[in-house]
Amino acid sequence: MIDFRTSPEAWRHWRLSVDGPVARLTMDVAEDGGLATGYELKLNTYDLGVDIELADAVQRLRFEHPQVKAVVLESGKDRVFSAGANIRMLAGSDHAHKVNFCKFTNETRNGIEQSSAQSGQRYICEIAGPAAGGGYELALACDEIVMADDGNTSVALPEVPLLAVLPGTGGLTRLVDKRRVRRDRADVFCTLEEGVRGKRAVDWRLVDVVAPKSKLEEATAARIAEAVASSDRPDAAEGVALTPLARRESADGLSYEYLDVRLDAEARTAEFLVKGPAEGPPADATAMRDLGVAFWPLALARELDDAILHLRLNAPEVGLWILRSAGDGALVTAHDEFLAANAGHWLAREITLFWGRVLKRLDVSARSLFALVEPGSCFAGTLLELVLASDRGYMLDGAFEGDNRPPATLRATAANFGRYPGVNGLSRLATRFLDDDAAIAGIEAAREQELEGAEAEALGLVTFAPDDIDWEDEVRIAIEERAAFSPDALTGMEASLRFPGPETMESKIFARLSAWQNWIFQRPNAVGEAGALSRYGSGQRAGYDMKRT
Repeated sequence: MIDFRTSPEAWRHWRLSVDGPVARLTMDVAEDGGLATGYELKLNTYDLGVDIELADAVQRLRFEHPQVKAVVLESGKDRVFSAGANIRMLAGSDHAHKVNFCKFTNETRNGIEQSSAQSGQRYICEIAGPAAGGGYELALACDEIVMADDGNTSVALPEVPLLAVLPGTGGLTRLVDKRRVRRDRADVFCTLEEGVRGKRAVDWRLVDVVAPKSKLEEATAARIAEAVASSDRPDAAEGVALTPLARRESADGLSYEYLDVRLDAEARTAEFLVKGPAEGPPADATAMRDLGVAFWPLALARELDDAILHLRLNAPEVGLWILRSAGDGALVTAHDEFLAANAGHWLAREITLFWGRVLKRLDVSARSLFALVEPGSCFAGTLLELVLASDRGYMLDGAFEGDNRPPATLRATAANFGRYPGVNGLSRLATRFLDDDAAIAGIEAAREQELEGAEAEALGLVTFAPDDIDWEDEVRIAIEERAAFSPDALTGMEASLRFPGPETMESKIFARLSAWQNWIFQRPNAVGEAGALSRYGSGQRAGYDMKRT
């Protein structure tokens, strides 16, 4: 089992030091620290375990170190930055692991970029020694790249000529969309095994500045000063310790404080029961800070994030995630309003941004998503986003016979109108009603109202609203039907339908790039007996089927 929970005392591959507003995140990968046997993590190459630690470090910088305004990402190895993803790890991994590895590393790098763009915590990468493949892709996630100008240091994306695969963590997209590298130069760069160094790297926009090794720290310090001066993070604030996340595991699921996940291996389903808060929000931002990880929005976000990652890697045959909720929607709304009222506070901002990342992680998971809205549900505001993220939403119209609870309701609030943009840059409402201003205006007019099934269906917030006579059969048939379809076809269908509208750098990475890489990872030119990944390091040339498809 792969566990995404970790902490600094358990890290084997990263060191974090903090000095006032500046942090240094040092990559020093333990060669014998791989998640599996059969490979050594030489030259700062990495596997999923290395990136799990990086994701934890990035998260802790945001929550535990609010005073940090600049993060320097550097290598702890002499004469090498990073040779990227470990090739023997990739060659020995099954297809699902390769794809999930790339997805998680992409999400981690997107988190770095969100921190830079929205949290006031800017990343500066200092490269001394070769940065190849995923090593350079990690640098591309940073705001600025400072590189040593010597005969040893270069940047490269050599996957196409060496391995017959693509730079799998956004390298192609970040070259042209983020760094604005000319496409003809990008074409040359991505076919050069040896990479580019020195002045050409700056001229081609592959890095921002080069400096002799003796002046590298001076060049980095200038960028640090600019990042610190431009940040709005507080100079003096007490962070929130991300204490170990409690998760109870059993043969049929997972259990947290505010989330239960029940697995049905035969039906290939996972039922998520999201629990609303038991009481209203704290009195003020100080009380929120004192609650720390016990504050309901932060606690639930951590739990949901962990459950998504756990199921992705450890339950690959569970193809349908069913989302339910239980609690008081008014209390959910009250917490949303509290976070909005304290949006200027660093912690409220970080919690809101964290929810945005969790919801995106749900969006890009290769699982079917059904939401069930029943009596006792609390799908309001932030939790309504779970319904809007789903491929289908079923809502009971009225109440079940003999059930003395009020009819099922849901509520749209200000949180649903842009607070949590998806990977296409649009709110989930705008994604659902693409260019349909009248439909969105109708929901806007019903904001803060408790909507029952027929009303929610008429507004387009759910797909179907059966009554109690038809509910059980309609839901059962839909679930059984979904389980009978090809998971490959469903993954392609869902990824194509979930992100209409404009393309962003993120949507290109998770849709276009991921689709191509998924395909390439199964092609014999890469993973066949004579494929480039299979023969890497053997001294034998790869044998390619030269037909273009």
